Amino acid sequence: MFKKILAAMAMLFAVASFAAVDVNKGTAADLDGIKGVGPAMSKRILDARKEGEFKDWPDFMQRIKGVKEKKAEKLSAEGLTVNGQAFGGQASAPAAAKADKTAKPVKAAAAPAVDAKPAKP
Repeated sequence: MFKKILAAMAMLFAVASFAAVDVNKGTAADLDGIKGVGPAMSKRILDARKEGEFKDWPDFMQRIKGVKEKKAEKLSAEGLTVNGQAFGGQASAPAAAKADKTAKPVKAAAAPAVDAKPAKP
């Protein structure tokens, strides 16, 4: 019985590992197989890929119209990867830089005053 359970788990793992499609390597048919990617998006991906491979998810989101953070999360959950990496929820570089510029500095609390005179015995 244990061998059957182990074999079933190994088969499930194998199926799950083959379900991932990398945007830099997948064909139009592979990309269309991902839920949320239709023929129009797969064409945009293939056209953008002709200019160069996608470096990471922010690069993919910047170059493919209609893919923002929420859509990237859904596509990643369906098995789409960029260079073998699932979407990690990181914001694109320009948005992160903008957030840094708009952040207000935090003032440090004042240190308590220390008496400079030595204590008398």
